[in-house]
Amino acid sequence: MFSVCSHSLTHTTMSQSAFFKFSYNKPHHHIPLFFPNNLSIAPPLLRTTAAVRSNAAPDPPLGFIGAADVIVVGAGVAGSALAYTLAKDGRRVHVIERDLREPDRIVGELLQPGGYLKLIELGLEDCVDQIDAQRVLGYVLFMDGKKTKLPYPLEKFHSEVAGRSFHNGRFVQMMREKAAALQFVRMEQGTVTSLLEQNNKNVVGVQYRTKDGQQLKAYAPLTVICDGCFSNLRRSLCHPKVEVPSSFVGLILENCQLPFENYGHVILADPSPILFYRISSTEVRCLVDIPGPKVPLVWSGMANYLKATVASQIPPELQDAFLSAIDRGNIRIMPNSSMPAEPYHTPGALLIGDAFNMRHPLTGGGMTVALSDIVLLRDLIKPVGDLNDASSLCRYLESFYILRKCAFGIIFPIIKAEGIRQMFLPTSIPAFYRAPPHR
Repeated sequence: MFSVCSHSLTHTTMSQSAFFKFSYNKPHHHIPLFFPNNLSIAPPLLRTTAAVRSNAAPDPPLGFIGAADVIVVGAGVAGSALAYTLAKDGRRVHVIERDLREPDRIVGELLQPGGYLKLIELGLEDCVDQIDAQRVLGYVLFMDGKKTKLPYPLEKFHSEVAGRSFHNGRFVQMMREKAAALQFVRMEQGTVTSLLEQNNKNVVGVQYRTKDGQQLKAYAPLTVICDGCFSNLRRSLCHPKVEVPSSFVGLILENCQLPFENYGHVILADPSPILFYRISSTEVRCLVDIPGPKVPLVWSGMANYLKATVASQIPPELQDAFLSAIDRGNIRIMPNSSMPAEPYHTPGALLIGDAFNMRHPLTGGGMTVALSDIVLLRDLIKPVGDLNDASSLCRYLESFYILRKCAFGIIFPIIKAEGIRQMFLPTSIPAFYRAPPHR
């Protein structure tokens, strides 16, 4: 699909293998990417995290020559952005993603202006180009026949600064391709099954299963887990308390006009909110919040519920398109998970994104938090020349969890006029950086 002069990249079509393939030309100033799985003599086995833990195996050899500096588990928004960011700083990054096909999701479609500013800071703002992304200038609240317009406070920003809404899968693929184009990124399809530990505490890599079923190990001084809301690794690094207060029923309305174009529409309905926002020039996403901890099945009564209970509560301009979307039958359901960030420090490993912390999608802030975390992590470890310096790296990673917990307390009150600046434009986030810890 595209090539880069320093190396070649082939992105096969989805109908073929949906896999990124890489070949590298040797850089003149850096060790080329080789991984322990390719060594003729494998390092000693390390203890892996599992429900029943065995005793630690002997230490691996000091310094795997040519191994990755960072393993990134997951290549969604967070993982792809992190891989790109660290590779731009000269880190060798091994990304392992369960499925490299274009994702098909009904959430992660609206990026707040604060998140767009983070894209600019990371050099990834062009990832919203050429995917028919739509500018978002604020929200309109509807309730009991009344409406209130809440524009983002963008007066002091460049005209390009606004929210963006889009198909999540298109955005993710653009970020994956941009990361994969860098010579220090190796992107591989595989399922990480466990973390590799040394001395009963330090994470030194991962064990994973490749697309063709091989069981392999990969090693790096830092492993970052960002495998999403259904992470199977977070229990090794935090105390997960996942709650599901509700679910979203998702529809796509076609060829209709929103009452207020370039604005998200929030209908404060009975029994819970309904959202509308444009995801392309011809499509509008509708999300109907269904209260309760159990994810509803798409049973035959769902269409009747949407027609009888929901349709009458949405703006008249959207009702015909809403009913047509129901009749087409492509009804999607997604649990709305919430999980506070309660990590315990694990040397050599870090959680980022929905694997670490989730808030109700009504806030529309998940991607903004993830991108802000990546900026914070990049700036924290930039002074660490050698990530194999375990004691120094450990102190920096401890700082990450401390700094982000002060940083995001102001971002997510439920929409109130007086809190909209803090919620949607967290421009104060860079102020939370502090001097790096002393060695």
